[in-house]
Amino acid sequence: MNKTDRMLAIILRLQRKGTQRAEDLAAAFETSVRTIYRDMQALCEAGVPVVGAPGQGYSLVEGYFLPPVSFTAEEAVTLLLGIEFVEQQFDEASRAQAGAARAKLEAVLPERVRRESQRHREGMKLLAGLGSAAGNGTAALALLRGAVLQERTVRFAYAAKDAAMPGGERLTVREADPYGLVYVNSAWMLIAFCRLRQEIRHFRLSRISELALLETTFEKPEEFDLQSYKPADDRQGQVRLLFRRELANRVREMNYYYIEETQNVEQGLLVTLKVRSPEEILHWVLSWGAGVEVLEPESLRVRLREEIRRMAKRY
Repeated sequence: MNKTDRMLAIILRLQRKGTQRAEDLAAAFETSVRTIYRDMQALCEAGVPVVGAPGQGYSLVEGYFLPPVSFTAEEAVTLLLGIEFVEQQFDEASRAQAGAARAKLEAVLPERVRRESQRHREGMKLLAGLGSAAGNGTAALALLRGAVLQERTVRFAYAAKDAAMPGGERLTVREADPYGLVYVNSAWMLIAFCRLRQEIRHFRLSRISELALLETTFEKPEEFDLQSYKPADDRQGQVRLLFRRELANRVREMNYYYIEETQNVEQGLLVTLKVRSPEEILHWVLSWGAGVEVLEPESLRVRLREEIRRMAKRY
């Protein structure tokens, strides 16, 4: 990073993170503390209101902002694609804000950059999936976003998967403290402390109904950080399936959550899955018909035979 780029990056870091020690800046930009001192002197001479406090670090005078930043065509395309994602996958209020941001961004781009970014974007397109918030659950998403910010408890009915129940689902009423929302595998998930189970649980928004915001408030644990949060993997069971060779590409493209490993063998595609209970993938296995064989466990083979007999009796 050259000196000019580093000085701009220092200002952006001070704006974003507040007071920073010279040692922290040196580590962040992989340079020496002496170089940071020189950069700070150069910024002051250029009129940037940098304040240095002994023993604390450097900060910007409150209220200082950089003048409008220029973007390359590639940077503009990246921002516009991000805006397009928000317009497709978020709730109505967020889509409106994203549209306003798009208009402002396009208005300040130089004509040359705007034309070049448009040329880049003509070769890319985002398509909303069937489970996108734009087409389903926008009201729930908006309510939950507010509940996360306000730290207010919510109540809802949840249809959890349960192969032992008629229809393969078990409906329960939950009260939960929402810690955050995660978009994964084309679906929104609520990460919340479930008061029924007394632990952090994950709830798929498409399975939530009768959602209500309660007056009860909560305090999110200080140690909880959504950005670094990784749920414990409680999938201890193993299932091995053998797919016909002609189905191999379709199986891989599906990127099914429970798949742990795939291996080409002489008979076809050998797939190993990690599950909490073999029955939770029963309907997925049935969806492949005669194209798949369960090798293990035997309990799943028995469960499949029972289901197939019921199907045969119906038809």
